[in-house]
Amino acid sequence: MSAVAKPFRRLFLPAGAMLGAAFVGIQFVHPPLENPPVTGDFQAPVAVKSIVQRACYDCHSNQTNLRWFDKVAPVYWQVADHVKDGRAGLNFSTWQSLPPADQKAKLWEAVNQIIAGAMPLNEYTLAHPAAKVSAQDVAVLKQYVASLAKNPPADTAKLNAADRQYRHWQPGAAQPAAVPVAPNGIAYLPDYKNWQAISTTERFDNGTMRVIFGNAVAVKAIRDKHINPWPNGTAFAKVAWDQLADAQGNVRPGAFKQVEYMLKDDQKYAATKGWGWARFKTPKLVPYGKTALFTTECIRCHQPMKNNDFVFTQPLSH
Repeated sequence: MSAVAKPFRRLFLPAGAMLGAAFVGIQFVHPPLENPPVTGDFQAPVAVKSIVQRACYDCHSNQTNLRWFDKVAPVYWQVADHVKDGRAGLNFSTWQSLPPADQKAKLWEAVNQIIAGAMPLNEYTLAHPAAKVSAQDVAVLKQYVASLAKNPPADTAKLNAADRQYRHWQPGAAQPAAVPVAPNGIAYLPDYKNWQAISTTERFDNGTMRVIFGNAVAVKAIRDKHINPWPNGTAFAKVAWDQLADAQGNVRPGAFKQVEYMLKDDQKYAATKGWGWARFKTPKLVPYGKTALFTTECIRCHQPMKNNDFVFTQPLSH
């Protein structure tokens, strides 16, 4: 052996031995990841369920099937975190515990995450190619979700609900005794009614319609074409109503459902992707979420738009 090789051998062999020992050692650090009982499994036509099981169940059910390479630390640590977060957001093994409206909403979100390419995660399909969702699979899922949306002309109950709200809204009607505040500290902003409408959306899956309002900062950013990223001070309010349709297909707003806010401040809200999130439901403006961690759900939904500053809304062009 040359005189040059000996110092390298003396240096790298001990280092390699230390790394090997460390690798072996971390295999004993395994956060628990159990499969609780299935209490109400997702039910759907065979073709639909087959796709969902193949693409989603490892992270979004209590039937996680870890392969040998999933169990090797430090990969296992990330796998365990993904499964924990996935089950918290959507668990197909407890599907029957959700009200029918929530089931449709969750499925709508899941299919849209797939269409946007956000799910399944790229790092997951790289190691589990069978979980990839093909264009044919997407077509099957879209057809199924569309079949769940049954929105006939407005029935008497929806019309009466809208009328009751309108009568209660009349000037002088009762207002909340105090300004409602979301669990993360964001207060209801009544001034959104004076902001400018910048776009509209429809949720045909649950029969609602929405108008997105932007404050003066948002409107100026649109005019200046400065919307990715949006400037600090931008505020959006997305207001949702029942969608009432007549026999000719004409639609109008019905009962108020909720208002959602996105407030941009990349310093104040650095921990939540630069946005403050809040939602207030029903005319009583009940804050959504039990703790400030409800924002995790918001971020998860908006994740497909990370390259668009987490904003779905595309301002209408004039």
